[in-house]
Amino acid sequence: MKIHEYQAKEILRRHGVAIPRGRLAETPEEAEAAARELSGTCVVKAQIHAGGRGKGGGVKLAHTPEEARAHAHAMLGMMLKTPQTGPQGQRVRKVYVEEGCRIARELYLGLTLDREVGRMALMASAEGGMDIEEVAARHPEKILREWIDPLLGLAPFQARRVAFALGLSGEAVAAFVRLASGLYQACLATDASLVEVNPLVLTEAGGVLALDAKMNFDDNALYRHKDVAALRDVDEEDPKEARAKEHDLSYIALKGNIGCMVNGAGLAMATMDVIQLSGGSPANFLDVGGGADEQKVTAAFKILVSDPEVKAVLVNIFGGIMKCDVIANGIVAAARQVELRIPLVVRLEGTNVELGKRILGESGLSITPADDLGDAAKKAVAAAEERP
Repeated sequence: MKIHEYQAKEILRRHGVAIPRGRLAETPEEAEAAARELSGTCVVKAQIHAGGRGKGGGVKLAHTPEEARAHAHAMLGMMLKTPQTGPQGQRVRKVYVEEGCRIARELYLGLTLDREVGRMALMASAEGGMDIEEVAARHPEKILREWIDPLLGLAPFQARRVAFALGLSGEAVAAFVRLASGLYQACLATDASLVEVNPLVLTEAGGVLALDAKMNFDDNALYRHKDVAALRDVDEEDPKEARAKEHDLSYIALKGNIGCMVNGAGLAMATMDVIQLSGGSPANFLDVGGGADEQKVTAAFKILVSDPEVKAVLVNIFGGIMKCDVIANGIVAAARQVELRIPLVVRLEGTNVELGKRILGESGLSITPADDLGDAAKKAVAAAEERP
């Protein structure tokens, strides 16, 4: 789960991270009032779940409250397009008005789980700012890393080592250590999968401030953090993904035209790979889970067919815990309920597979059976190509 910048900053502030003062605004009038309260130069920032907002016109400097109002008026309601939103952009529904500061340097600091090492990694770079992704891709040697022992936590010497590598000195080193420690504590306390500050700024006065903040959370841990779960903004999510969460389905929208319904994350990934190798493009990742029932299958079908780009549906189910005949009955009921009008290719394997295939064959529905995953992918790709 993702949250907005202003929400992430409030969490970080509670853990001792130095944050500039700021106020949330949902109208131009509120933005003007916030700027008056903060006094002096401020920054108006569009609040969407995407980075690179400055490149799309979503971050503006305001020298007066009236200028803050004008910026908010221009941003609110706009479809902000950034490298992370795609060409469609995301609608801006609120802005964050934050006090300005005199910046001496811009740095990058982040925490995320390194799955290869099995530890949290503290990452930093002297190349902070909007193009950190390009730095990571073209100059990975400029990204500093410290792996954190889960029993000992982030040691002060590790944070100091990063600070020195970034070229900090004097009081700035101590300030950096405090900020990095607060970042780590916030990460632990909320089961965050990513905490990112970009830019982390060194001010002309020698202070260290988190000028931006991004936090992502492990969905599987949200039951332990009701306060974090309450920060969810459904307006920022893909409508199909939001509906999938309501039915406990693992769904991620993609850009292809072949809808996929699979049980098991590994099998779902393999299905998407084989579709790609067969010349097609998957429209989604969808794992209905090992205990899929008719209700879940029906919900999955409704989500798949709600995507206008989907030209064919491929169902790839291994009947282990769930028997193939039960899955087949669910597929037939779901196809009838949603009045499926696009090609449906089904590959079943596992317990009671012959009975499952017979149920599909006798359903009277236009269902194309497949013998294996390769066969299913080829048939789905061919069917999609025939659709206008």
